[in-house]
Amino acid sequence: MASDQDWYSEEIATFGDRLAGAREAAGLTQQALAEKLGVKPNTIAAWENDTKEPRANRLQMVSGVVGVSMSWLLTGEGEGPDAPDSETSLTSDLVDLLAEMRVLRGQMQQSSEKLGRLEKRLRKALKDQDV
Repeated sequence: MASDQDWYSEEIATFGDRLAGAREAAGLTQQALAEKLGVKPNTIAAWENDTKEPRANRLQMVSGVVGVSMSWLLTGEGEGPDAPDSETSLTSDLVDLLAEMRVLRGQMQQSSEKLGRLEKRLRKALKDQDV
């Protein structure tokens, strides 16, 4: 089982996982956190889903509002909330599954970025042919 110290570590949790955990530990909804930060709720959702990341100034605000260190949000090390109760601790199989999902998410993001670059090249090539 995961220990209290590694529950939110870089190997197990993403920035979004840690943000969601800190937000919940602070007793805030995505809507409430968004209001405190002056952003839209879908921005908070994107941060928690790891599809977008906050800028440095927002990151500092987030850490202050949810009561954790910026270092903890980024790496899982430093001042952050306690891990969930041991009843909900992850087994090693679930930890492995989360790690595999994290790798897949990274691969999907890279593929999406590559697809965007290829689409841009295609559009340019098509535009050049119309000249």
